[in-house]
Amino acid sequence: MRKSVTAVCLSLFLVSLISTRAGAHFGMVIPSDSMVMQADSRTVNLALSFSHPFEMIGMPLDKPATFFVVAGGKQTDLKETLKEMNVMDHAAWQTSYAVKFPGLYTFCMEPVPYWEPAEDCFIIHYTKTVVAAFGDDEGWDEPVGLKTEIVPLSKPFGLYAGNVFQGIVQLDGKPVPYAEVEVEYYNRDKKAHAPSDYMITQTIKADGAGIFTYAAPAAGWWGFAALNSADYQMEHKGEKKDVELGAVLWVEFSSWQ
Repeated sequence: MRKSVTAVCLSLFLVSLISTRAGAHFGMVIPSDSMVMQADSRTVNLALSFSHPFEMIGMPLDKPATFFVVAGGKQTDLKETLKEMNVMDHAAWQTSYAVKFPGLYTFCMEPVPYWEPAEDCFIIHYTKTVVAAFGDDEGWDEPVGLKTEIVPLSKPFGLYAGNVFQGIVQLDGKPVPYAEVEVEYYNRDKKAHAPSDYMITQTIKADGAGIFTYAAPAAGWWGFAALNSADYQMEHKGEKKDVELGAVLWVEFSSWQ
């Protein structure tokens, strides 16, 4: 009887571990506005965090290794503007940015490597989002030169819920054939409920040219994370460990009405 009870407890514990890890990790760069118009505030507030966004389970984010904006062909370092805050009860970062000219503003974060014991590897999510300002939308399909990134084939703003979004997964500037892409909804108000743990994170595959396609079923912020293994390892407690590289892009979809 004692062995049976022990076996049942162990099974329940393993099921609990699996269920708590149903969602995927996502670096997050979320602006207060993805489309700044003439009547809007010219200040965009940005929150940088690391989490399971659908389940609203946060993880600590150390001060990023780099954080910058690309606008008008110029890269501006914003790391020293970051101030610590909490997102989902964990350490995160925030800043404000004054939008002064028409154009696109691509905000990019490279975090310090995150050790994930459950996966026995380091995680580095190169995360970006695009803000359009004052009607100018030129250059939304251009890469910014991250180690790995998703280059949009659909505008990463001005989308309705239900629209199809496409992107190319790149690693070292080259497309990644058949890359795996995880997709999650930022369940900010906690009103969305997945009918099954299988539906917390949706996983799709890119085609042979590294192109993936997804239609967001609801309005809000959606994260796309293309995952690849680095061609190097990092040391943890004297042992060499694999490194997961994530190309993460956050895109806002709006309601039709």
